[in-house]
Amino acid sequence: MRMIRKAIAVAAVVAATSSCGDVIRQGRSPVYLVIASLQAAQGNHISQFGNGLSSDVLTFVTSPAPCTDTSPCPTVFGDVGQAVLRASLKDIGTNAIQTAPTTNNDVTITRYHVSFRRADGRNTTGVDVPYGFDGVTTGTIPAGGTLSMGFVLVRNIAKQESPLVQLISSPNVISAIADITFYGHDQVGNQVNQTGSIDVAFANFGD
Repeated sequence: MRMIRKAIAVAAVVAATSSCGDVIRQGRSPVYLVIASLQAAQGNHISQFGNGLSSDVLTFVTSPAPCTDTSPCPTVFGDVGQAVLRASLKDIGTNAIQTAPTTNNDVTITRYHVSFRRADGRNTTGVDVPYGFDGVTTGTIPAGGTLSMGFVLVRNIAKQESPLVQLISSPNVISAIADITFYGHDQVGNQVNQTGSIDVAFANFGD
């Protein structure tokens, strides 16, 4: 009976520890990264951000010269994303004594990774979805503040590779989910990262 009680006690401790959540266990930093919002815009309309992206694989433009209304130029645009990031303290203290962030808790973002997947499970890169890629971007989230950061979501070259290049002469639409992971560190070197997702529909949309 004593051994049984000991085993039950150990199991209870493990269960309680597991329930703390991934946020508390994520890395050594006293802060964790939060994606407050994630939006995207077509490369030829980079100021028109939305919560999803209709990625046009080919666009006909009428300017500048020699492109005209009667002789438009086929053009490939990469698409862009915009994220609003903040860093929150893991230990917020108590109602009586709340913990306040310091400049050591500033988080500098240094790079990001984009990958694509489909809801139907057909996720072979270069066949079903575009290849994933790493990008470099730099910005610092001030303690207690936010950072708005732009990044490339769909590269130009992706629209010249399979499976997107086939959409130029096809009415098909590839519905995918883009997963974007941001990587950074606080000001004492602790690593942090966070992943957000956004819907992307690839097709040759009308201009």
